[in-house]
Amino acid sequence: MGHEDVVVIGAGPVGLVTALGLARSGVRVTVLERGDRLNDSPRAMVYHHCTLPFLASLGILDDCLARGLAGEGLTMRRFSNGDVVHMSLGVLDGLVEHPYNLHLGQGDLGRIVLEHLKRHPGASVVWNAEFGGLAQDTDGVTVRFTTADGPAEIRAGWVVGADGARSRVRDALGLEFPGMTWAERFVATNLRYDFGKHGYGTANMVVDPTHGAIVAQIDADGLWRCTFSEDESLPVESVPERIRVFLAEFLPDDDGYELVHHAPYRMHQRVADRMRVGRVLLAGDAAHATNPTGGMGLTSGLFDAETLHEALAAVVHGSVVDTVLDRYDECRRKAFLEVASPRATQLKQLVYSTRDPAVLDGAFADLHATANDPDRTRGRFLATGAARTGSVLDVPATA
Repeated sequence: MGHEDVVVIGAGPVGLVTALGLARSGVRVTVLERGDRLNDSPRAMVYHHCTLPFLASLGILDDCLARGLAGEGLTMRRFSNGDVVHMSLGVLDGLVEHPYNLHLGQGDLGRIVLEHLKRHPGASVVWNAEFGGLAQDTDGVTVRFTTADGPAEIRAGWVVGADGARSRVRDALGLEFPGMTWAERFVATNLRYDFGKHGYGTANMVVDPTHGAIVAQIDADGLWRCTFSEDESLPVESVPERIRVFLAEFLPDDDGYELVHHAPYRMHQRVADRMRVGRVLLAGDAAHATNPTGGMGLTSGLFDAETLHEALAAVVHGSVVDTVLDRYDECRRKAFLEVASPRATQLKQLVYSTRDPAVLDGAFADLHATANDPDRTRGRFLATGAARTGSVLDVPATA
């Protein structure tokens, strides 16, 4: 049975960046992943400007920009009448270090992080490792898992559960995951189609109760993400047919498109009772799940990783007592409940669910006023950063 400082369960983007942050801090870390490779299904792909200092601190931002692209702002479109509002991130020049968003598929982010993890001899990833449970005591945690060779165990001082919204680590801790599940299903599609020819920016929200969608450019080679919603009660087996129907009605012309990949998934607004139980901590979707409108899901997960890796490394090295991890729990849950989840909920309802034309008239009047006022535009973009807690090493435990 091996022994590590930290074991991370889950090789999604949050688990991997947490592991990289720990490894760069001199912590011995092993990642256990149930799959045999990274998950390339369409999921998060836009990283807000306020997450980029963290990616830069990990030494991966330049590689991410080389494989992805810098997003220049947000375009809001009203499907019914063609009203368009564009807000440029250029208003943040001189205020933030990176006045742009990063567009990059999360699979590509994972590959970049894995390349950097390989440079640290104290870091490893075990694939095909099915989490089977854990037992903690005053000295550490024993993690049980199964591989193709049979049952195995690993001993660690600390465990981070980053295994997604259906987290088995969270279940093993006996934690509830209260909240709600939306009545709609999201369908994310990756396709090749020239949205730019029709005036789309790098990131777009198309507002309509029937044809609402998020459209964003993934890379410089013509790949785009288009995500729409549908009734959750519709059979998932016939999603491909409904994709064809939706795109036939939604796309500005019939020049044709190439559907590269698609993935249906449920939408939640949920948060675990706690993000720390003894020597086990939760991060990312294992701790909180939100609908992805506005990109607050992975943004929140990256903010978790930013805060957690620093605090946990300090605990491992003995420079602080472990009560700092209670601060992580308190601050990150508060940020999700008070900032990330309400923001994602408001945007989801605007884009996909608002049927009253008068309400939409008012919303777009306000959007035009914001776009025409640089101070208001700055405030809108900077508001996302309110979900960031940063370091908790000097934050009182009651914060």
